Amino acid sequence: MKKFVPMFAACAVTLMIYSCSSAPAPNKKLEGNWKSKDGSTKLSITDKDFIMDDGQPSKEDYFVKNDTIYTSYQGSRPYTKFSIKELTDTKLTLCYPDSDIVEFSR
Repeated sequence: MKKFVPMFAACAVTLMIYSCSSAPAPNKKLEGNWKSKDGSTKLSITDKDFIMDDGQPSKEDYFVKNDTIYTSYQGSRPYTKFSIKELTDTKLTLCYPDSDIVEFSR
């Protein structure tokens, strides 16, 4: 019993530290300036903003959950969902909400 209490306390402290740690930062691979393969759309992703320019720029807030980017204009709902099909340092393939697939490069 004497060995159980210190082990339990160590596990409890570890779990508490892990649960209180800050949320992970958005995927750093996403951040930067992207251009569609055909050149008609520019996409700029910062740590807070998702800016798409396909003739008329629109700036939205966003967050990433699993393989989906959720955007919203000034926090309004429902969110617009962009599914990430492929993401590397130089290539981003997104499935738009209307199921169009667009390839971007840096």
